[in-house]
Amino acid sequence: MTAVDGTTTARGRRGPRAAPFVRLVRTEARLFLREPMAVLWALVFPPVLLVILGCVPSFRERSADLHGLRVIDLYVPIMVIFVVAMTAVNVLPATITSYREKGILRRLSTTPLPPSRLLLAQVVLNVVLETLVLVLVVAVGRIGFGVALPKQPVAYAIVFACAVLALLALGMVIAAVSPNAKVGNALGMILFFPLMFFAGLWLPVAAMPAVLRRIAEYTPVGAATQALGQAAAGDWPNPVHLLVLVGYAVVFSLVAIRFFRWE
Repeated sequence: MTAVDGTTTARGRRGPRAAPFVRLVRTEARLFLREPMAVLWALVFPPVLLVILGCVPSFRERSADLHGLRVIDLYVPIMVIFVVAMTAVNVLPATITSYREKGILRRLSTTPLPPSRLLLAQVVLNVVLETLVLVLVVAVGRIGFGVALPKQPVAYAIVFACAVLALLALGMVIAAVSPNAKVGNALGMILFFPLMFFAGLWLPVAAMPAVLRRIAEYTPVGAATQALGQAAAGDWPNPVHLLVLVGYAVVFSLVAIRFFRWE
């Protein structure tokens, strides 16, 4: 009886703490869905762009220059990283800096729910969105254009998780150093395009000159794209790529913690 009562008491204690946070995540999700442009770029654009690229005949032909792969095969991991980068460096910093600018973070500090829970809710929301798009993009590639499913799904998931952590940490750095939402938006856009270049959006990394390929390997998006491609092909990702992602995640997190301001 005592053990049962203890378990019930523990559950009862967890329940009231968990419920407000769940409601907070739901509220943040509703606010996100009310922004048509954010929904378009984060959820709709990646699979639609993949469909457009897949309709180009030359993109469905195998190339010796790409080690027997097709261009469309390379664009599946690129689209996955596209949405991670989009939400991490554009959506997340703009949202957090807007909350700080409006005094929402400061007002939360006077309630039983600490401001850090709002940041955590944003992180959870971003992870859910990015995972949803990952599944959607992989499904579109497989069903629409015969792109093989990842042959190393565990490695694929590990790389994806590391990429999410690294880029969300970068987004938190932008939010930490931005005095207002306009600056956060500007910094996010300035970083987004170079990031997507090294992810291979305009030119797949495998088709880049050797110097650019080497640079891409040491960027978070380039390392993530190449590691996802390796896992998809059935190989374990290059340890250097994983170390790069983990390194960025740790360094960006420490910088964000050091410089973050609640008001």
